[in-house]
Amino acid sequence: MAKKDFRPVDRVLDEYSQSHSNPTNRLIQYISIPLLVFGFLGLVWWLPFPYLVILGKYNGFVNWGSFIIAFSIYYYYRLSPMLSYGALLLVFALSAGIVSLEKLQKQGFAELWQVCLVIFGVAILLQSIGHSVEGKFPSISNRFKNLLVAPLWLISEIFKKIGIKV
Repeated sequence: MAKKDFRPVDRVLDEYSQSHSNPTNRLIQYISIPLLVFGFLGLVWWLPFPYLVILGKYNGFVNWGSFIIAFSIYYYYRLSPMLSYGALLLVFALSAGIVSLEKLQKQGFAELWQVCLVIFGVAILLQSIGHSVEGKFPSISNRFKNLLVAPLWLISEIFKKIGIKV
């Protein structure tokens, strides 16, 4: 019997799903993944970016988060164009939230990095609780990989529920 060939996206998502099969853990993942990505992206967004003459008036619109977004969307597009479109929508929403926090910061609210660090910490705590429930803890090297794969997995889960083929 021939072994079924899987697309690279199927392999990546299947590998992630193996550590996230418990219904309680899955629910926790649905909550913690957007928080984790928001916190991480906000922290990277906050890092000082050098002034580049070539960018001219667009200097304020490019930051380290831009590179993370570009790399992630490219990686997602290589795996599944449809999932990358969903990821773009997620990035737009998260970016709008981060820009809103920047505006609030100018009005005296807590600094962007502080809010994002708390959100990131809460998300990590939720992830740990979920993995504890599951009984499977990813290795340190897999945790960094999972930071990239987790949003893709979440988007694929949403797409499956609404009947969009990935």
